[in-house]
Amino acid sequence: MTNFSNFYQQIATNRLSHWLNTLPAQLDHWQKNELHGEFKHWQKTLEALPNGQSNNVDLTTSVTVGSKGDLNPGEEKRLENLMKKFKPWRKGPYHIHGLHIDTEWRSDFKWDRLAEHIGDLSGKYVLDIGCGSGYHLWRMRGAGAKFVVGVDPTQLFLMQFNAVQHFIQDKAVNLLPLGVEQLPELKSFDTVFAMGVLYHRRSPIDFLYQLKSQLVKGGELVLETLIVDGDENTVLVPGERYAKMRNVWFLPSAKAMCAWLERCGFSNIRVVNTDITALDEQRKTEWIDTESLSDFLDPEDNSKTIEGYPAPQRAIFIANA
Repeated sequence: MTNFSNFYQQIATNRLSHWLNTLPAQLDHWQKNELHGEFKHWQKTLEALPNGQSNNVDLTTSVTVGSKGDLNPGEEKRLENLMKKFKPWRKGPYHIHGLHIDTEWRSDFKWDRLAEHIGDLSGKYVLDIGCGSGYHLWRMRGAGAKFVVGVDPTQLFLMQFNAVQHFIQDKAVNLLPLGVEQLPELKSFDTVFAMGVLYHRRSPIDFLYQLKSQLVKGGELVLETLIVDGDENTVLVPGERYAKMRNVWFLPSAKAMCAWLERCGFSNIRVVNTDITALDEQRKTEWIDTESLSDFLDPEDNSKTIEGYPAPQRAIFIANA
């Protein structure tokens, strides 16, 4: 079973101690009632990973542990075979003792787009909502964050994170299998990231209030989401699917997104980047075995999704609570 006792011990002596009023009961319920059918198999795979903690860890320009040659050839092959049991790998990439986990998304591209615009993370408490396997958690730590927490209810992502953590072993970086709606009003994080989540929420305004309730006064929100062109009243509400995704509810224009943030009480709101999702940023690799962006676009016109909507365009917003 997944053990969260180290996390409890850490927050017992820091500014998140009040979370202990609710968190242990939530995670105990999760352990007893909500485990995925493959969870035990994933746990056995995790336990079979070769020993490979290294003092050579780079979280500043990539997520890299050690180098090729640290493991013998048999261990290298075993590492690759075991890590592939955690497919699909969506966010990354990771480099572990010479193994390149070439994830579907080049999440480092997104980090490069936002890193120069966010506040200094040195010594900060940081929360990442919908963090996936945790790639950006490691980059936040590499940028100097003191304590990093990611939440994502997808259990495979937790196992992928634990697989990487097996080699890095940094207690200041943690991932919890929770959704944002399960978080109390912690009001404790200096920076909250929410990237690629808002359009999956049926109530985006409630979601923005949930994000705000995690921040200290004046804390920084970094939000990245799909947008469409238009004025402050433009919002696309797709039909059953958008780019083959069923759970896409609202795609606002950048101006509409800024209006939503203002309505929720955020200040100093700015759009720091807009970008059309490129085929070299989201693509098929041997680490996913599923469709990717090229399959979601109109083969005759890549400016449209397969359903005829505008192709994915993303924007990064920064605001203060």
